[in-house]
Amino acid sequence: MKKSINHLIAIVLALLVLSSCENFLDVQSYTTKDSSTYPVTEKDANEILTGVYGALGRSVGGGGGRTVESSYFFVAELASDERFGGGGINDFTYQGLGHLMYNNLDLFNDCWTERYTGISRANGAIEALEISMPEGKVKDQKIGEAKFIRAFLYFELVQLLGDVPLMKGAPENVIQAKEPPGETPQEDVYKFIATNLWEAYNSMSDDVWNTYPSGTITKWAAASLLARVYLFYTGFYRQSSLPLEDGNQITSAQVLAALNEVIANSGHSLVADYRQLWDYTNKATKKNYPYAQNLPEMVKDGENPEHVFVIKCSPASADSRNSYGLYFALRDGTRTGIDGFKHVFPLGYGWGSGPVNARMWNSWESEEPNDLRRAASIYRVFTGDNPEINNDPNPEEGMSAPYTWGLNRQMEETGMWQKKYVVTRAYGKGGDPDALYWSYTAAPSADGGYDFSGDNNQNGCGKDIIYIRYADVLLMHSELSETADGINQVRARVGLPPVSYTLENLQKERRYELCFEGVRWGDIRRWHIAEQVLGNKYGIRINNNTVFNIQRPQSPGGIVERYRKTNGFFWKPQTQIDLGEGKIKQNPGWSASDNCHYTQWREDIGL
Repeated sequence: MKKSINHLIAIVLALLVLSSCENFLDVQSYTTKDSSTYPVTEKDANEILTGVYGALGRSVGGGGGRTVESSYFFVAELASDERFGGGGINDFTYQGLGHLMYNNLDLFNDCWTERYTGISRANGAIEALEISMPEGKVKDQKIGEAKFIRAFLYFELVQLLGDVPLMKGAPENVIQAKEPPGETPQEDVYKFIATNLWEAYNSMSDDVWNTYPSGTITKWAAASLLARVYLFYTGFYRQSSLPLEDGNQITSAQVLAALNEVIANSGHSLVADYRQLWDYTNKATKKNYPYAQNLPEMVKDGENPEHVFVIKCSPASADSRNSYGLYFALRDGTRTGIDGFKHVFPLGYGWGSGPVNARMWNSWESEEPNDLRRAASIYRVFTGDNPEINNDPNPEEGMSAPYTWGLNRQMEETGMWQKKYVVTRAYGKGGDPDALYWSYTAAPSADGGYDFSGDNNQNGCGKDIIYIRYADVLLMHSELSETADGINQVRARVGLPPVSYTLENLQKERRYELCFEGVRWGDIRRWHIAEQVLGNKYGIRINNNTVFNIQRPQSPGGIVERYRKTNGFFWKPQTQIDLGEGKIKQNPGWSASDNCHYTQWREDIGL
């Protein structure tokens, strides 16, 4: 049956209400091809899903005037105990997030609009596929992909903002589309998320992971995200199961069975060497980076069996570039010359957000002194108790000169930077030391060498964002089964001895294996240890704009008290509260009386 023009208009208006988006990519398909004839083929289905997948890239890319500052990954990294906000002297947004405070009441409006744009596209795609596609494997697979993306976007929203509007489908008419949506209780949002993932997992193809083009959502990704949702929901809300919309419950045994199927049938596996996951082992960079010279070469995006769920990125499009490499890179633009370049090779420069908490390195060294993942994950420019000494006796291997502090007004500088998501450099073609390129993804060239996207730290970042790795699947399996099997597979890869299963061992393994990958914030919230560990962000020696200070609370009680007031939820964008006509309520802890507005202290800036 053909859908009416009012129904189609309602879909478009719904997008405008929830996302303020005026260039919805799928509108032309819906208005020029009605639901009786489109989509019917696999090609049609892929066309209609293009905009849905595109919403994932837009949610993390920095093009079109958008920023990544309100993305869940970015916020979760800065808020966790592993990192500080950093940035420059005027980057109050980064620093505020690191203290669980706000600087911009509308910060999360980009996050809101981009995710609801994706949800609306998924709703329209699912409805069209259900009506027109012939029954069979292709239809089940494609609907599953759209349901996964819808669930993922809602999972990010509900973890970040709590109660949010729930749009299950396209509005039925124009009047309904114009009505501002109200909030939905978190439990009901989780029911919808769980139902989408459960249905996707049970209906999608059981082909091995690389049957489909790189970045395609698979049954195995659905099972893995279901496990992450289950662990967060049951842990954070102290529940024994994950509810479905039909009144049934997903149990621990069911999630464990799904992970068993991923392990047995997906074809996913760990890469041989942990360091092959990260860009500094690419062929062009590693030969001039002493730390990586003798390591195996990086397993490239699209060929890596450890990648269970990734968001595809490309330097060719501002909407789909990976902006985390830029935001997390060193704020040292004066090091663009060859001499400065050598001093911090292979790190590039960027906005300087997310300096690593020195306590991360110190606790890691104390607990697992032989763990190669520490140096594989953290670029350290000094050690010891006296960070004013520029010439560290044990700097990062490959540093050829003393490190310079406070370049470009860097704030909350610790001398430690993560190496997983950061702009990475390489010498030019032929080893020319004067030709510097950004190699975030080094693409093979026609002559067998490696070309790069150009000397552009902003637009040259194309490495996929890895949201779920197979190592995480193994660790979630250990947590659900309360066995050490998965933990010890992960440890064996880095040459560490086996351990018995305890929650403490599981927590430690997740922290060190998955650091700087966007999962720590959710883990400390669901384990209810946030108040215990967040205080570790204070008492650390930092450098603010060339002046050394001790990191200290920026509000009464600091981030621990801020967490108690907010329960780890952030503030809803003021624009959406205003548009909601009273139906959208601000989260607790974010009123003017809650001491939540971030104003950088002058003495910390060194003025």
